[in-house]
Amino acid sequence: MKRIHLLAAAAIGAALATPAAAQDKVSFGTDWLAQAEHGGFYQAVADGTYAAHGLDVTIVQGGPQAANRALLIAGRIEFYMGGVLSSLDSVKEGIPVVTLASMFQKDPQVLLTHPDAPYETFADLAKAEKIIMGKDVLVTKFEWMKKNFEGFSDEQYVPYTYSSAPFIADPLSVQQGYVTSEPYAIEREGGFVPKGFLFADVGYNAYSTTIETSTKLVEENPDLVKRFVEASIIGWYNYLYGDNAAANELIKKDNPEMTDEQLAFSLAKMKELEIVVSGDAVDKGIGCITEERYVDFFNKLVDIGLYEASLDATKAIDTQFVCKGLGIDLVK
Repeated sequence: MKRIHLLAAAAIGAALATPAAAQDKVSFGTDWLAQAEHGGFYQAVADGTYAAHGLDVTIVQGGPQAANRALLIAGRIEFYMGGVLSSLDSVKEGIPVVTLASMFQKDPQVLLTHPDAPYETFADLAKAEKIIMGKDVLVTKFEWMKKNFEGFSDEQYVPYTYSSAPFIADPLSVQQGYVTSEPYAIEREGGFVPKGFLFADVGYNAYSTTIETSTKLVEENPDLVKRFVEASIIGWYNYLYGDNAAANELIKKDNPEMTDEQLAFSLAKMKELEIVVSGDAVDKGIGCITEERYVDFFNKLVDIGLYEASLDATKAIDTQFVCKGLGIDLVK
């Protein structure tokens, strides 16, 4: 029955689309190599949801050498998978880009420990001698940790080389990761299931996996923007709760190193930890983003000195296309 609802929604979208809209070709740039964390977008391509909304969507895969945010700014792609920092930086730099939706209500970044390490709470991680982190975490989340918990210090920092070998070798160390990715690799390589502490569960309430576009496109073609956002929302519901086999095949086509096992693990974690459907998304739909929460998180970044309080964070978002309850009847 849920699947029937989805198909009905797609049919309605097709009926409402004008002939011109059916020709709309747009590109969406992701922030990394294809993976389950991008699954809803691939789903909307695979099951025809974008097509039913009058869109011909090309997903431009991100990766180490990709510059998809630059392509958005240059007008060479219409939409980009961003985050809070990229949207705030756009405001700071005077770049006319705006965030429209947040597919992840929880940032999936996590601090990992060995299962027998003497850390029971997030605050206990201050006891660790080594916290292995990338520079992006060091200048954001770690600064927030030092500000909000006692005992964390710069002496704990060990650079993350994106290899878990040092973490696996040291039973008392702590390592950053994505809860949908690194735990799987560590279990395979180290033979144990790491314990995870989500930043999102202790107050670091950043939106993640957002949709960004140019303010010009919103002003000149709001209908196209609306159709892309709404089709992406339906795509995410169907990826989480429907038949996602075709979407996973597209993901593996773009990223041949991706495996069925990794895809299954990531999807299970997204559902178990309510990365996509939680908070406002439960009643208002996937993608929901509110000014109140956005500004609250911005104030946390101001508190650690990352931005000036004078920056108008509300200019970074446009909430007119989300929080309308679209798709909530598709949750199984």
